[in-house]
Amino acid sequence: MSVDHTIRAAVALALFAANAAFGQGYAGLASDAEGFALPHPDYRLEFPADHGPHPDFRIEWWYVTANLEGPDGTNYGIQWTLFRTALRPGEAEAWASPQIWFGHAAVTTPETHLFSERFARGGIGQAGVEAAPFDAWIDEWRMWGPTISDVTLTAAGDDFAYRLELQAEGPLVLHGDDGYSVKSDEGQASHYYSQPSYLARGTLTLPEGEVQVEGRAWLDREWSSQPLSDRQTGWDWFSLHFENGAAMMGYFMRQTDGAPYAVATWIAPDGTGTPLPEGVLEAEPLETATVEDREIPVAWRLRLPPRDLDVEVRALNPQSWMGTTFSYWEGPVTVMGSHEGRGYLEMTGYE
Repeated sequence: MSVDHTIRAAVALALFAANAAFGQGYAGLASDAEGFALPHPDYRLEFPADHGPHPDFRIEWWYVTANLEGPDGTNYGIQWTLFRTALRPGEAEAWASPQIWFGHAAVTTPETHLFSERFARGGIGQAGVEAAPFDAWIDEWRMWGPTISDVTLTAAGDDFAYRLELQAEGPLVLHGDDGYSVKSDEGQASHYYSQPSYLARGTLTLPEGEVQVEGRAWLDREWSSQPLSDRQTGWDWFSLHFENGAAMMGYFMRQTDGAPYAVATWIAPDGTGTPLPEGVLEAEPLETATVEDREIPVAWRLRLPPRDLDVEVRALNPQSWMGTTFSYWEGPVTVMGSHEGRGYLEMTGYE
């Protein structure tokens, strides 16, 4: 086994050990956050500093999805995610760092879903994030630019690669109360913002060759130490771009008892975000597919009465399963009904 593979195996083992210690909820995200920092409603996000890491919190991510179209009208989707998780709060030099980094990348077509995963230790330069100029990386996978509004995005797996240029057309959107996003009746929360207005252009490299693509991309930024309650098993998360220029973020935290905890932010065509009261967004699964021996809802009806939204959201490729260390479903969707458009759907905790 090479040194590189030995390092990756050690990081993966540490990640599994951390999950076993944390224990509760999807990927351990409902476990006790003792010793870690917690989100606070009085904190006000500061940029560009908050584009960077927060090592006193247990978990955070830089999460990009994009809906793209090729010259012949074929729809594609890409995902690029950098996660940081901490074995204990704080940072230290070299191998003493308690920070573990891992990355996910994927390309979805109507027929195939290709994905890859990377692991890295903190403290040795293999992965990290710098706020300004913005730079986020794990090995050669990278998202970088003069600011987070103007970045290049690259990743590659055994059977795919992509390079995209992302240019934001609108402002950052803060979810919840100025970026303080409550997740449960018990008070679990995160700091959460998005950049939903990127124009995306670039190249996908697929087994059949290169494809020039363009479309729209969405960045999610979130950090916390206990984002789930012990009654919550996972979530169904939607990011949708509509043809009229509006957009919506919404998610449902599934619970062992009672209705899901439902959260939404409506984004006007000018980029103004309006967080909506908990429970206003409604969802109904319409169709399931057997995915890796699991029944996964791959078509949904979403209703948001205050915005006259009543749509059907359907997976471009129902088999968009991320068979990574912590597995989940993630893929592009089409939107039909009162509002037409495209978006992304993430579903976790389906066992």
